[in-house]
Amino acid sequence: MLTKTLMGTAAALAMLAAPAMAQTSWTMTSTWPSSLELIEIDKHFVDLANKLAGDELKIDFFDGGSLVPAGEVFGAVESGTIQAGGDWPGYWAGRDAAFSPLSTTASLFNAVDYVNWIRGWGGQEEYDEAYGRFGMVYLPYGVTNNESGFRTVSKPVRSAEDLKGLNLRVSGLEQGRLLQKLGGNQVSMAGGEIYQALERGVIDGAEFSTPNVDLSGGFQQVTKYWSTPGWHQSASVFGVMINKGAWDALSPETQEKLRIAADATLLWSLANTEKRATEAYQAFQDAGVEINRLDDETLAEIQRLANETIEEVACENPTSAKVYTSMLTYLEDYAKWRNASAPFNLGQTPDGPDLEKIRGCAG
Repeated sequence: MLTKTLMGTAAALAMLAAPAMAQTSWTMTSTWPSSLELIEIDKHFVDLANKLAGDELKIDFFDGGSLVPAGEVFGAVESGTIQAGGDWPGYWAGRDAAFSPLSTTASLFNAVDYVNWIRGWGGQEEYDEAYGRFGMVYLPYGVTNNESGFRTVSKPVRSAEDLKGLNLRVSGLEQGRLLQKLGGNQVSMAGGEIYQALERGVIDGAEFSTPNVDLSGGFQQVTKYWSTPGWHQSASVFGVMINKGAWDALSPETQEKLRIAADATLLWSLANTEKRATEAYQAFQDAGVEINRLDDETLAEIQRLANETIEEVACENPTSAKVYTSMLTYLEDYAKWRNASAPFNLGQTPDGPDLEKIRGCAG
């Protein structure tokens, strides 16, 4: 008996003396350079994730462009060169059209619609499927309401007619087609290139993000006019792409801590951006920028063209149609309570595209 007791004690002491399991280390970068305020959403997530994960995981974050160019972040995560990358899904629409509605919509979802859909109506499954096709896991952790609108150098945009002939930086598959229907021309470029393009007259104007992000980009220095609202992107989602192999190597407990960090950052990003956008609106006014809001009749016509464009794009791409079907099904279901409680809930349900037409294109 004494021998067994001594052996058991020795085994216990050996376990205590053994080194603790090594902390996992990840490298993460972003599509955003340090000069643009959107990177603060990435940093907030990383800081919170590191606090929650403690000794289990350490994420080393690098500003966008410091490891790989913004357009190569997707490939770097997919290949496992880095374990994680912050993004805006719409940048990858060339790989799969489904990434477009997973990032933004033209005159459809607002920020809370995205949160409702992702967390309550199965939207997360659409991100899982889209990124899963490329060997990645995706955690949405940022959401913003409609973008600023168009900022122009020498010509104000007070009506849809004023868009005709303008070369405008616009990001997004549906957004480019919609602009073309309105007579403008889409010019694609990274966010970090917009300031110089405006300054040099390479483009007539640009959209980029919310007022606070546009202010951080210095656009008040190179544009005189601002046309609101941001009908081209009525809300935007941001998040982190995680290499599936790196994710699977984590314990279920650590995975759950990252999900918690993502959810907490999602809420923070909305409140923080709305506060910062309000402050930035005043800053643009103080800088002497002329602000013009399109009238309701013009916005109604843009809504009609946006619906038409969404239906076209969805019916060209089954994966896109599948995502839109899920989104529009949410709007149809939520409309029961939303409309009954208007205007104190989220206003009226958007007069969006034809759900049954898109459902048929989803297969």
